[in-house]
Amino acid sequence: MTITNYKTGEPVRHDTSSLTEHDIYLFKEGNHFRLYGKLGAHLMEVNGVNGVHFAVWAPNAGEVSVTGDFNGWDRGSHQLMPRWDGSGIWEGFIAGMKKGDIYKYHIASKFNDYSVDKGDPFGFFWELPPRTASVVWDLEYEWNDKEWMANRRRINSLHSPISIYEVHPGSWRRVPEEGDRFLTYRELAHYLAAYVKEMGFTHVEFLPVTEHPFYGSWGYQTVGYFAPTSRYGTPQDFMYLVDHLHRNGIGVILDWVPSHFPSDQYGLSYFDGTYLYEHHDPKKGYHPEWSSYIFNHGRNEVRNFLISSALFWLDYYHVDGLRVDAVASMIYLDYARKEGEWIPNVYGGKENLEAISFLKRLNEMVYDAYPDVQTFAEESTAWAMVSRPVYVGGLGFGMKWNMGWMHDTLEYISHQPVHRKFHHDRLTFSIWYAFYENFVLPLSHDEVTHGKGALIGKMPGDEWQKCANLRLLFGYMWGHPGKKLLFMGGEFAQWREWVHEESLEWHALEYPSHQGVQKWVKDLNSFYRNEPALYELDFSNNGFEWIDCHDWEESVISFIRKGKTAEDIILVVCNLTPVPRFDYRIGIPRGGYWKEVLNSDAEIYGGSNLGNSGGAMAEETASHGRSHSLSLTLPPIGVIFLKSA
Repeated sequence: MTITNYKTGEPVRHDTSSLTEHDIYLFKEGNHFRLYGKLGAHLMEVNGVNGVHFAVWAPNAGEVSVTGDFNGWDRGSHQLMPRWDGSGIWEGFIAGMKKGDIYKYHIASKFNDYSVDKGDPFGFFWELPPRTASVVWDLEYEWNDKEWMANRRRINSLHSPISIYEVHPGSWRRVPEEGDRFLTYRELAHYLAAYVKEMGFTHVEFLPVTEHPFYGSWGYQTVGYFAPTSRYGTPQDFMYLVDHLHRNGIGVILDWVPSHFPSDQYGLSYFDGTYLYEHHDPKKGYHPEWSSYIFNHGRNEVRNFLISSALFWLDYYHVDGLRVDAVASMIYLDYARKEGEWIPNVYGGKENLEAISFLKRLNEMVYDAYPDVQTFAEESTAWAMVSRPVYVGGLGFGMKWNMGWMHDTLEYISHQPVHRKFHHDRLTFSIWYAFYENFVLPLSHDEVTHGKGALIGKMPGDEWQKCANLRLLFGYMWGHPGKKLLFMGGEFAQWREWVHEESLEWHALEYPSHQGVQKWVKDLNSFYRNEPALYELDFSNNGFEWIDCHDWEESVISFIRKGKTAEDIILVVCNLTPVPRFDYRIGIPRGGYWKEVLNSDAEIYGGSNLGNSGGAMAEETASHGRSHSLSLTLPPIGVIFLKSA
């Protein structure tokens, strides 16, 4: 089978077939990035006989055989043979095997008495957990998203509106009438596409769907880097989910974990009786925070494996972006370690040079093959140039999560309003560094788990004030430079902390206050997508201008967002206290009438309906260094957006 470029019709990878000398050459030097077409289990016909070709990398094995139901799990009946070329790859063809057959590799080490049954590192499909075998499968699917694929370069552009809805597939919605079961990929496709489209988000980001043994890891402890979890259906079912979202104008981003993997015996750990995918020394190879193994990113074969996985999801599943998890844990050798628990690099520093090189190569290969997608780094430190091209010294990501903005903003807004004036710099500091990276503003799953409570629970005050504060937070977020990401449930002010084993609290929408928050997010998305001033220059200081960031005494901030043309100007004013401000003067860059286009305190959102009666006429009264100004009413715990008419 051949994957072709959707525009040119030209092949974009090797055909599935036996390994060639050129494949082995690329494999050994660390430049074979579509190994999924060569290693693993592939249905094929050999000399008129149908069966499966197997190939697995196990250089320190003394024996490798394929076992499964097809041979009664007999470890001696179907042995693979080592290649003669020193690649460490074992391969063989088993006649009569077919799609749906389950299998494992039985590996006996040549250096010790270790023997083990392993799942296929390149398996396309796995048994339903807690069963652990791989499944022979094909990836045939008839896609119907040609229009999306032809236009997604514009949709995924850094200069386009990107508003991401982060989703855990198993807990977004469940079926209580059937034992509270998961939705399948195909069921989720229809419910989720309709909801996301109605809410106006541009993209969905799925927590890792790669196969994982422990459901409570939310997918971040991966064993199947080439397989969507079977909990919700088959590979084709997941393709249908992506396809259906695309046909509804919604992009798909996958959370992807190339930093570490779990210690489950049937997975990648100690694969052939040696530390193959991981480092031998636990000071480099074991993650103390997550009790998992760290990939040896300096090993060519491991780099092949991981970059092949990244390209696999782009090639076969048409995804529009990869969010790379835990980048900080990769680039620092001392991450989560105390003195003496880590090994310095060759220069004596704490930078993980091998992982840094890997990340640069990963991004080079992704953007070379697919310039119309994006990669996103979850990187929580001040590492420079994460989202700058490799050729200028960057890591090469398209965008980076702005963890500093998230921490500072949530800390600020959790304070009682009477105390906020003493923490004003927490709110304004982000602009000092807002344009050093291409930032995404994340309010992600990490902020509503592990005892942190739901977003609404972080807001101070009574129920009315909590909802008003949450609407204010979202308004400030949508006005602030950077793309947007919101974890599911936050958009309607779910009260309970997220629980991965249960559905979201959709019943909260029976109450007007929750309906109001949801409508506010919907209207923010609609306004955002239609106003170039809010997205075109997200990553340039030409797109932002403070009006006043110094009014700490009254806890008010005001700023302008600008698009590429002079006409595109939006004024954003936030009043972060429950005290209404009357006749509050704001300097503006031009005269005329300014229409109040959004007000978080409007009655339809559950507010007190205090505002400016649709807008205000500019006065020739100087303020904030500008010749014209507006005299505005600022609603309590509210944000207003005004547009020059």
